[in-house]
Parts: sequence; structure tokens; C-alpha cells
Amino acid sequence: MDMDLNTDLGEGFGPWRMGDDEALLGIVSSANVACGFHAGDPQIMDRTVRTALERGVDVGAHVGFPDLAGFGRRPLQMDTRELVAAVIYQLGALAGIARTAGHRMTHMSFHGALGNMAAADAEFAAPLVRAVADFDASLTISSSASRAIEDAAERCGLRIRTTFLADRACDDSGLLIPRKLPDSVIHDPEQVLARVRQLLEEGTVTTYGGHKIPMRVHSILVHGDTPGALALARGVREVVEAHGRVVPISHQTA
Repeated sequence: MDMDLNTDLGEGFGPWRMGDDEALLGIVSSANVACGFHAGDPQIMDRTVRTALERGVDVGAHVGFPDLAGFGRRPLQMDTRELVAAVIYQLGALAGIARTAGHRMTHMSFHGALGNMAAADAEFAAPLVRAVADFDASLTISSSASRAIEDAAERCGLRIRTTFLADRACDDSGLLIPRKLPDSVIHDPEQVLARVRQLLEEGTVTTYGGHKIPMRVHSILVHGDTPGALALARGVREVVEAHGRVVPISHQTA
């Protein structure tokens, strides 16, 4: 009956802040923390991890392309070894910060363009998922519905936590619609909450093309960088709890 409530955090840089991370950490049960490539820096990572530990929130590495200017949402042409090294680098950074804070990294997720490319391409996903397994086989991969990532994780013996992105439209195969398309990001809070209710009551999601598809998920994500994220996260939690689901509290330590 548990339903993880997840968000992306730590996405500022230096003095620049994005979203109310501290308040969100009082609502969610797990956080994907930017590791300095698409956003974030060592101090923000450290502060986010320590606050998460105080609030009983699991932390995971949010791994992206090295693209601060584009917020990791632009596809980059990188060879496989370079990409694998970038994934391991980011995992190591957050794992080290978490360990010294007395916390433990429990999961990881692929951010932005890197995540979209891995979700849609099994050949692209395989070495990246293998890198996660080689780094720490106890990690869970948090991902939107993706046969490519799920199959790669199964081959590597990794757990998958399928995540419903409450404010993002998907196609008939469950893959996220590119952000360049109109209404790919759902801004109306009531529409987002209606999607969550449908998921909990029917186990289905209505796709961008208007079809209902089954979706079995373990987590619901609200983006921390979108306007109104805090109120939306509260609303999603209220809907989850109203449907008899429990948002878990972490007991993880290093």
C-alpha cells in the first residue's frame, strides 16, 4: 500500500536557487538530487542530503548530461565510454556526500535528455544501466515507464521503481512526449491531480493521443522546478493518502 512521492531537488547553482527544496523535503519521501552536471554543486548537494536525512527522505543521484546552460535537456553527442564515465562520476559524487552526512544513497535516475534517450533506445540504455550496477548493485533505478531501461535493469539484477510523472504527458507506449510539443508539460494543477486519481483508481493513464493505457507504478514524481511545485506536491500527497496509500518514511543511514 506504500506509494513513494518523489521530486527532483538541488537544481540551483552557486547563489542561484530553483524551487523550495526545504519545504518539498517536508512532503516527499524520496528525492533525486542533481549532481553538478545539469544543475547543482557540492554545497547544494550537501545541504540537500543533510536536510533529507533530517526529514526521513531517501536520496538518489539525478544523473544528466554535462550541460548546465541547457539544464541537461539538450541531447549531446558523446561516445559510450564518455557517457559511462559521466554516470559513474555523478553517482560517486552524491554517494560520497551522502556517506559523510550519515545518509545513504538508495537510488538513481537519469535526468532530462539523457533519461529520454535511454528510455527510448535499448542499445543506448544498456551500458548506462550496467554502469549503475557496476557502481552499486544495491541501487534502485527510478524511471518513467520504459521497456529499454527495465530490460537492462533486469539483465543487471537491479531493481526498478517505475515512476509516474504527474505533470508530463506520455505516448501510447508510456514514453514521455518531447517538451517541444504543446501541452507536453501539464500546468493545470487540477488536471495533474485528476491524472493521479485516475492512476490510483483505475491503474491507467490517458496518453497524449487520448488513449488509456495500463500503468503500474511504485512512485509519483512532481518536478521541483515548476511554478507552484510546493502546492502541487501537497495536493498529490493528499490525493495519495485519500486513496488509502501510505507515503513511506525513510530509515536509511550510511
